[in-house]
Amino acid sequence: MRARIAASVVLTAGILLGTSACGFFASPATSIAYDASDGVSGEVGELHIRNGILFSTDGQLASLVVTVVNPTDTLTSVLVQYESSTGKVSQSVPVEANTTVTFGTAGAPSVILENMDSQPGSLFPVFFQYGEETGTELLLPVLTGFQAEYDGLLPTLAPTETPTPSATPAA
Repeated sequence: MRARIAASVVLTAGILLGTSACGFFASPATSIAYDASDGVSGEVGELHIRNGILFSTDGQLASLVVTVVNPTDTLTSVLVQYESSTGKVSQSVPVEANTTVTFGTAGAPSVILENMDSQPGSLFPVFFQYGEETGTELLLPVLTGFQAEYDGLLPTLAPTETPTPSATPAA
């Protein structure tokens, strides 16, 4: 009789430990890093590139929306480079020390990509690099920006002035 009770207790303890002990060895899902939005993230040296997205209506002109985190004590100039239909294009954007800067949103500096030759719905390679650090190429999604949450993120070029002819002075 005692052997049966002891066997039942050992069996019950084994089942309880076997079904619940996996939580002791598995890492919690909250510690797994992932991109929570539509954008793509990466690392360049000590800089963190977060949630990079391109917004375009025609696939030729796009606005880069990206957050750059600079945890260092020095001003850093990030090189944004891409291959356009006319060749390689590079833009340098400053990121202050110990700051998080978002480019491409209202009131923030913008980075406009021209002659991309990439349609909305595709992935477009953009290279990020600074200083002597090895850069990283991220395949950024190209979105149309017509969803309400992306309102105002489509690219706009600065207007160019068209000279108006002046009247010929009378003699």
